[in-house]
Amino acid sequence: MGKRLSKRGVKPDLLVSSPALRALTTAQLIANEIGYQRKDIIVDERLYASSPDDLLTVICAIGDQAVRVVLFGHNPEFTDLAHRLSSEVIDMPTCAVAEFLFDAKVWADVGKVGPAKVKLDAPKK
Repeated sequence: MGKRLSKRGVKPDLLVSSPALRALTTAQLIANEIGYQRKDIIVDERLYASSPDDLLTVICAIGDQAVRVVLFGHNPEFTDLAHRLSSEVIDMPTCAVAEFLFDAKVWADVGKVGPAKVKLDAPKK
């Protein structure tokens, strides 16, 4: 998935990962592929054993200097949040990437407004 993101020119301002080994390892592998410094990955305990509401709280608290953010975490919470943000997302298999584009001015508006664009990609696609 990192190679696909790199080919598409994805350049996030911020990577945030659960502290769980599998999520953090995935974040590090993706970071390597897209040219993001592994040392700059933020580890946030709130992404582990969370709820969609907890995840939305993390998203809404992101500083407004970050425009493009990638979160690494766990199912079923990530699928539940993705479906809550857009009914277009039904299932997110392991290592799937759900990409949401919002016409929001601040991160705190995410969840209050629907996404302008939704894209789902998965390893077996």
